[in-house]
Amino acid sequence: MQEQTQFCIGLDNRPGMLAQLCDVFKSRDVNIEALCVTDDTDCVNVIASPPETAEQLLADHGFRFFTERVVSMQIDNTPGELGRVASKLADAGVNINYVYGAGAEGHPCSLVLNVSNADRAMEALRGLVAV
Repeated sequence: MQEQTQFCIGLDNRPGMLAQLCDVFKSRDVNIEALCVTDDTDCVNVIASPPETAEQLLADHGFRFFTERVVSMQIDNTPGELGRVASKLADAGVNINYVYGAGAEGHPCSLVLNVSNADRAMEALRGLVAV
């Protein structure tokens, strides 16, 4: 589990925009570790590494963006695990604004959580067994 910087990048909803962003990151060996794109917003959520280089590239190429703190973690990919995380956060008074993730059968599930208080979330989740 770790706290990370997430980039919320404004992209027009038209062909080629995500490819353009990927090309900009590739030009300086920035890796996209997590990505969330939905059809109801023009904001693409990205965790990129190294974050300092990603931020500089976004600024240099004129992308509209802001950053926010998120919590990323891996959990067992079994029934009830997300509920266990959500319950721990609820017990600590931390709201989950949104979550995205992925997993495949037999492999851990990676989650990114945007929460009301990242510090309190990290403390509340510290006791969970990491995979």
